[in-house]
Amino acid sequence: METSALVLRAQQGDHDAFAALAASAVPRLDKVARLIVRDPDVAQDAVQESLFLAWRDLRGLRDPDRWDAWLNRLTARACVALARSRRRRAVEVALGDIDRASPADIASGVAERQLVDDALRRLEPDRRALVVMHVYLGMALPEVADALGIPLGTAKSRLSRSLLSLRVLLSEDTTPAPAARAADGSEP
Repeated sequence: METSALVLRAQQGDHDAFAALAASAVPRLDKVARLIVRDPDVAQDAVQESLFLAWRDLRGLRDPDRWDAWLNRLTARACVALARSRRRRAVEVALGDIDRASPADIASGVAERQLVDDALRRLEPDRRALVVMHVYLGMALPEVADALGIPLGTAKSRLSRSLLSLRVLLSEDTTPAPAARAADGSEP
């Protein structure tokens, strides 16, 4: 059944329709939440919170075709709120299928994915949410700004600074240390 038809049925209180909507969205939301909060347990909590809010506020969704964008917004906000409240817990999480390594060179792909993962982890949760929603989900910047409840200009400047930070972090991680350069015979 089409998503908008399921949304309309769910808005009228059909639990089965909402269950079908949630079941199809959970894998995608979980991947996004894991990228934002960096902890599988917290990501699961964020997805659960967003689905609870979706069920509670579903009647307020005016355009059933905007279901996915609305659910992304709820999930991103839940992730940022939970990440802020649990900022002191440092937990690493591996990237899943959203970032596949090339079959031709798996070792290189794993190393690159780890570098990106480490760089993303160093960003603040709200900046990480912005990057994940725009880059990984492919959401337009006005839609991301709306989802995060910030002005478009702020989203643009934060995205620019976040991507610059990622570039700097990635270039630092790939530049060999002076001792490593000297050990391989090059001049320090």
